[in-house]
This record gives sequence, structure tokens and C-alpha cells, in this order.
Amino acid sequence: MELPATPHFVLETTTRWSDEDNQGVLNNAVYMTLFEEARLAFCRMAGVLEDNRFPFLLAETTVRFKRPGRGGASVRVELNTLEIGKSSFHQGYRVRSEDGEVWAEAKAVLVCYDAATGESRPIPEDLRDALEAMSMD
Repeated sequence: MELPATPHFVLETTTRWSDEDNQGVLNNAVYMTLFEEARLAFCRMAGVLEDNRFPFLLAETTVRFKRPGRGGASVRVELNTLEIGKSSFHQGYRVRSEDGEVWAEAKAVLVCYDAATGESRPIPEDLRDALEAMSMD
């Protein structure tokens, strides 16, 4: 999974001790939450939430686990916009430990959604502008 080396947005956060599973590693579901927290932080920073909600739905995520993560650790969640379409966009994520070790990489497809009709809709202009600004190198 090829992701840009330089992230366009970074969220510094921590995992909880309770995020470890019975194998003593970060539970795989926790990564999905970390990706979502990075999306939320980006959307808040860009001012594109609609009534404090995402203007899109998660359609697909692929995760590659590189190293076992740990609970109770400082982590860096890196976010990049990879592709922008008419009603959907692709993002890439990387979770790093405090010392820079990559724990996981992921790609996601997000689709803008009209809750009233239950259908996809074009990407709102403010979101498109924020995504385009983030995808510039």
C-alpha cells in the first residue's frame, strides 16, 4: 500500500490501556476509531461538518497491520487525500508510535451522502476545497 511519505494532516493522540486485546496488542477495531478521529479533527479544522456531522459515509476501508500496537501509548495518525471524484474521495492513513514506528496503514473510500434521500450527492464545495488543499504537494 503506497501512501505519500509526507502527511497532509496529522492528529496526535493516545491509545487507552483498555484498547489492548487478550493477545496484548492494540485491538484491530481501535485502528478504525483512530482513522475516524483523524477525519473528525481534519473536518473540524476545515469547518466542513454539517450540524456537527460528517457530510459523507465510509464506504470501504483496507488496513495493513505492520507492527503490533500498544495501549496507553502516544500515537501519530497521518492523513492524506489520495483521490477526489464527483461524489466520493479516497484517503490514506498511517498510524505511528511515538518513536516513529509504523503500526498500520490504511486506505478508505468516503462517499458524500444526502440523509434526506438516502442517495449519494456531489462533494460540497467547502469540503472539495479543503480536500484539494490537503492533496496538494
